[in-house]
Amino acid sequence: MTTRIHATGLTPQPDRVIAQLFLPGEEWSAEHSRAGEIIARVIAVPDDRIDALAAALTHDFGSRHPDIRALFLENAAVVSSRLGDPVDISVERRLVLGASFTAEYAVEGAALCNPSAIEHPDQRGLAPGQLRVAVALRAIGEGHRSSIEFAEAIIGPGRRWTFVDRMLPLWRARIDEGDWSIAHFRAAVEEAGLVNEISHNVLQGLDDRFTVSDVEASVTRLPKALSRRADSARHIEAIRELAISVYRAVFSPETSLSQRVLTPVAAEERHGMEDARFVRFTDLAGSTHYRGTYTAYDGRAIAPRLIVTSDLREFDIHRLTGDAAQDKGMALFPRPVGGRYLALSRSGGENISLAESHDGVIWNQAGTVHPPSEPWEIVQTGNCGPPLETPHGWIVLVHGVGPMRRYSLGALLLDLDDPTIVLGQTPTPIVQPIDDRRDGYVPNVVYSCGGVIVDGVIWVPIGIGDSRIGVCSIEVDELLAHMAR
Repeated sequence: MTTRIHATGLTPQPDRVIAQLFLPGEEWSAEHSRAGEIIARVIAVPDDRIDALAAALTHDFGSRHPDIRALFLENAAVVSSRLGDPVDISVERRLVLGASFTAEYAVEGAALCNPSAIEHPDQRGLAPGQLRVAVALRAIGEGHRSSIEFAEAIIGPGRRWTFVDRMLPLWRARIDEGDWSIAHFRAAVEEAGLVNEISHNVLQGLDDRFTVSDVEASVTRLPKALSRRADSARHIEAIRELAISVYRAVFSPETSLSQRVLTPVAAEERHGMEDARFVRFTDLAGSTHYRGTYTAYDGRAIAPRLIVTSDLREFDIHRLTGDAAQDKGMALFPRPVGGRYLALSRSGGENISLAESHDGVIWNQAGTVHPPSEPWEIVQTGNCGPPLETPHGWIVLVHGVGPMRRYSLGALLLDLDDPTIVLGQTPTPIVQPIDDRRDGYVPNVVYSCGGVIVDGVIWVPIGIGDSRIGVCSIEVDELLAHMAR
């Protein structure tokens, strides 16, 4: 068996930055703000200097961010309550004020890793024998906070993978309200331990599908005897935080895919959105779109979450619940199997397991698929992306962690109708962290979050040392022949 390592890849670009609200003194908590003192200093700057300062700031940063003036004015509005009595200040002074509460963040300033490849929704303008793919990337910046970025690549003609140049500036999404089903919200309330008379009354006031605004309206209708109890404020706030954990991220139509970055929004992902595994997905109704699972990290705990999109421009972000949605590395099957949604998950922190769902958001365990068995996976094992369908079975790319915390890639073959049945597995790794793949931000790691099959070849983008992106490929027939039965 020959695994081909291709001479192409991506490396972190420190100039891929976003601008975001910066509140000095509140970087890690809201216990002390220095906003008042800073505003006073901005107000004290003489008029004859403000215009030049505003012009210099918009000139210096305007090419690095879309509509930097609008962002400065938006951030000025955030702190405008600190001005006290109504103060009539010029647009230029507001620009300087907003810039004083804005900071750049290099989304991949530390590392770029753990890619996932899917067929691109736009296949126009290609030569015969070519396929355009979208690649989701884990970008790691200051504070080891992860975001989800995207790149594009062209496969073919022949055995060729070419990354398309990534574009600047980066755009952040507009964040809108997401929506819930009543069954999913009830399951999330139960999982969060919020079942009480307050949650019962709130749930009773909601329709089968609803938004955060509907939750707020239901809260206002709570009986006063409930809402005024000593501990009610804490319970109500917990329900509100749960409700706003789903949201919709929308990018401007003028953006290219590589300009879009999904950054943490919900409380449970405030310290990172990690290892997105995307798949072109067919639901029970036969509708085809894209879904991705990722790991949210709040600084203490992790939680699997779901992304749903039809075009990789508008993204619906959901919570996942159930006993199978508690660990890292969920990967969705691309279609229902036996009338059920299925996913690969992890159980016990070390086994590849199967999860099932009737709605795609509430997941239950359906059995262990593969525990660590070979020396190269003696510490733990897990999937490396959604299963790939072939006439012979589901090919599942996997990672194994061996001695010295060494991450290598292998594969399983699962039965098409009953994926708990393992038909074959690679006795030795197909890619290992050796030679120039050994060193990086995290040494001895090769890792992937998903590959694609094109004309009988599996293409696998890989993260190398949690630092950069490479690409490998292998013939499906050769991989199947290498598997032990």
